[in-house]
Amino acid sequence: MPLLKPGDHFPPITISAVDGEAIDLPDALAGHFAVILFNRGSWCPYCNAQLRAFQRDAERLDGLDVKVVSLSVDDEATTAELIARHGLQFPVGHSADAHALAEATGAFLNDDPLYVQSTGFILDPSGRVVVSVYSSGAIGRLVPEDVAGFIRYLREHAAAETA
Repeated sequence: MPLLKPGDHFPPITISAVDGEAIDLPDALAGHFAVILFNRGSWCPYCNAQLRAFQRDAERLDGLDVKVVSLSVDDEATTAELIARHGLQFPVGHSADAHALAEATGAFLNDDPLYVQSTGFILDPSGRVVVSVYSSGAIGRLVPEDVAGFIRYLREHAAAETA
């Protein structure tokens, strides 16, 4: 699958949340700007830092009506521990099929052990990609400050066009 680029509709992916509820992306995020984060796993210090940063900035992102969802190949118990350790209040999916994610989105994989490299998407309220960030390793990922600033810019630019 080629990489998703701005204007592409985010492909349908169902993730399993720790509470057992299935979340259908991008439909569950419709009507909101959204951030979808693929993380390498709870063992990755860069992923942990990214998730903590998005949780710290949750109030600012909520104020911009931005929904955040994360997922990894970690099992349910490992993901539940990650959520508890960082007090994450946004949905975090577990047991993701790495090959299916790569096929659907173009995300890079690590083969042994198998996991998805850090990948991030910002979606508009219709589920279209406005930013895609692909990493082939541990670094290079979305940060909440950039997401907030970019969405503010998009909203101001849209308001100026309709004025």
